[in-house]
Amino acid sequence: MQEQPVDTPHVDERNPMSDNSLGQCRDDVGAQSRPHSTIEMGDAANESSKRAPVAPFDGEDGIAYATTEANGQDEARSVRSGMTTPQHGIVARFLQSINWMPPWCRYDPHNPPKFTLSMNILLALSTTFTVANLYYPQPILNVIAEDFHVSYERSSNVAALSQAGYASGLLFLCPLGDIVPRRPFILFLIFATATTWIGLCLTTNFNAFVSLSFLCGMGTVTPQLMLPLVGDLAPAHRRASSLSIVVSGLALGLLVARLLSGVVANFTAWRNIYWIALGAQYLTFMLLFFTLPDYPAKNKGLNYFKALWKMAKLGVEEPLLIQACLMGFMLSAAFTNFWTTLTFLLASPPYNYSSLEIGLFAFIGIAVISLAPVWSRLITDRFVFLFSTILGLSFELVGIIIGTFIGNFTVAGPIIQAIIMGLITPLRALRPVAMKAN
Repeated sequence: MQEQPVDTPHVDERNPMSDNSLGQCRDDVGAQSRPHSTIEMGDAANESSKRAPVAPFDGEDGIAYATTEANGQDEARSVRSGMTTPQHGIVARFLQSINWMPPWCRYDPHNPPKFTLSMNILLALSTTFTVANLYYPQPILNVIAEDFHVSYERSSNVAALSQAGYASGLLFLCPLGDIVPRRPFILFLIFATATTWIGLCLTTNFNAFVSLSFLCGMGTVTPQLMLPLVGDLAPAHRRASSLSIVVSGLALGLLVARLLSGVVANFTAWRNIYWIALGAQYLTFMLLFFTLPDYPAKNKGLNYFKALWKMAKLGVEEPLLIQACLMGFMLSAAFTNFWTTLTFLLASPPYNYSSLEIGLFAFIGIAVISLAPVWSRLITDRFVFLFSTILGLSFELVGIIIGTFIGNFTVAGPIIQAIIMGLITPLRALRPVAMKAN
């Protein structure tokens, strides 16, 4: 046993190794202002005081070492494993970069962001150029079939799988809008979709083109995330009008995509419309990155799988909602099938229309947008939903019959069918019923 010096601070020297390992490590983790011992332990002791074996992690020499660092008032403990520490790693930098936002976009509960008309219009245009991803290929499916040397039946899978991806995104991605903050989630989806879109611009393999179309369709659910965000940001006296502007931008995306796609494909290569769409998506991302205000998550503690289970339970607890969903599924299928096969009909005899002429059919959407409020005011708001639904289904059936039997020899058939089916009147009748679901 060694004697303790009288004139030196109290230091336990009974076991130098214990003092140099766990004891010294505890002292280092403590306050840095605490004076260290003046007894010199040698180079080996100093090295061991910095490296204390811990288990079960493996480091660069088979053992993980706990080190301590003090930076001002903060003290961090990290594990050396032959890699960069998480605080300075690539993953950490990526997470910090996507969460960064300009100071004027940060949420302040004492000073909520002001929802201006310019912000309202910007969000409406953002929905226009994001939802347009689903409709760019529809007027040029015949051109895509010729370029990839596939049949019309196979080329129609491009539009079908885009819609299928969109439906998958509505089911699996939209519930996250109530769990995570919407600003970073919206920006991530736009950036990821735009990056995936590059593959559509470059690939020469049809199967890859169809697969990427599905993924891009899945990421094109940002308009459905922007609508509730507008509802949260807009003041109460302007909420209805603000939502109407964004919904109008959503409907405008269908018109712009078909018209622009037909015009570009008629005068240049059909892939140029995909390059234009790519630029529009990245431009939308940049504008929203510097202008979109942040807003906290509505249900931050909600579990994602519990949210999906809650949606599944609605299938048993809300029969009217299920009826509305089934009707919406059938009508949307008929709507998509019509606009997809319309391209092949107009590109074949007796019409032999060009991509430009097929794209001009998008102007029919203007009539649909103008007639929809009239139908809602005269029929949906005045009668019970059952009568409005049956009447709307009857109109849809008449439109399908006209287009099927008259459209083979006169262009009036597709025009009438497009106007009637564009209204989707039964869905407008059932929407109030669906909104009453608990």
